[in-house]
Amino acid sequence: MSTIEYVKEDRIAIFRLNRPDKLNVLNVEAMKAFTEALIDFRDDDHLWVGIITGTGDKVFSAGVDVEDFLGMVEKTTEHKWRRPTAIMRDLRIFKPLIAACNGLTIGGGLEISLACDIMIAAENARFGLPEVRVGVCPGGGGTVRLPRTVPRRIAAEMLFTGKFIDAEEAYRIGLVNKVVPLDRLMEEAKKMAELICEASPLAVRYAKELMIRGMDLPLDEALRLEDDFQTLIMRTHDFKEGIKAFKEKRKPRWELK
Repeated sequence: MSTIEYVKEDRIAIFRLNRPDKLNVLNVEAMKAFTEALIDFRDDDHLWVGIITGTGDKVFSAGVDVEDFLGMVEKTTEHKWRRPTAIMRDLRIFKPLIAACNGLTIGGGLEISLACDIMIAAENARFGLPEVRVGVCPGGGGTVRLPRTVPRRIAAEMLFTGKFIDAEEAYRIGLVNKVVPLDRLMEEAKKMAELICEASPLAVRYAKELMIRGMDLPLDEALRLEDDFQTLIMRTHDFKEGIKAFKEKRKPRWELK
């Protein structure tokens, strides 16, 4: 059984964390497989949007397999700890990623979701970063991305106490985009992905890159970067096609060039 199921449905890639007997936690093997699938998605121009979810109807992911990763940590005691490359760190993907949280989403599972652009939660979903309760702090981007997603004081409470919140509270604080019945979760995620696919894939990728890079820049530098990207995209075939299709009142035919 594959620890990561990777399926391509037209323009949409679906990644399913697939260790249901282990709460869909990622061991080292699964993390490597996950990264390889994400790289394939990044480099495949036919794929425009990705959806990440978990197997089953109770758990998205409870994070990483602690026992499996301990072996790696012990081998790096004389050096700085560095986790394997993944979307939580080092692997930048400027195609949109949607997290479809089908249940418990904690620890590294929440960090995977935070590294996505859009989060859709099933009504049974619960979220949290409980690492401090076992003597460590979140190490997959949680301490950085959570306070950039929700108000700082709410992030502080979640990080310092390890408390869990339910789907409705996650929606209230802006952690997730919407909450839907479990049996409609993937339908809603695919609807969101299909809506994104109606737009120019080049423009969407530029928008995501600007959003991410702009957050790390002073406002005036971010605005200059936006101007540079705008100049670049206005020279593309797809920009001209988009304007032409708008005038002719038809759907654009995007060619990624």
